Amino acid sequence: MADERSRSEQEWKALLAPEQYRVLREKGTERAFSGRYWDHHEPGTYVCAGCREPLFGSQAKFDSGTGWPSFTTPVGPESVEGHEDRSLRMVRTETTCRRCGGHLGHVFDDGPAPGGLRYCINSAALDFVPDDALKTRNK
Repeated sequence: MADERSRSEQEWKALLAPEQYRVLREKGTERAFSGRYWDHHEPGTYVCAGCREPLFGSQAKFDSGTGWPSFTTPVGPESVEGHEDRSLRMVRTETTCRRCGGHLGHVFDDGPAPGGLRYCINSAALDFVPDDALKTRNK
């Protein structure tokens, strides 16, 4: 696969919907309770809307009450990267897609046991692949 990190901003603008571009490429965020996946419960895998990298499984999703999709852990240790974010006069950990570098959201240490992490992710940064789609494709 081509190196998504080398795409130009014009290529990203042509590839992504405006809200996806704002979130993934400009580090934007959507309003709480406004994204399509904050209250989504279907079994499957959440992938990066920019490059289709698998990021989070539905079994790791939980209702945090924040209005954003929340996950306890990514699908693999290298699918999501963390970076220090000092915007908004606080220190947080920004999460980005390992493959394309797209902004996903932030990770906080107030999640459920046993790991205690809450990956707070923008719906606009995600696409969803239902388990049924994978089963049909593998037949």
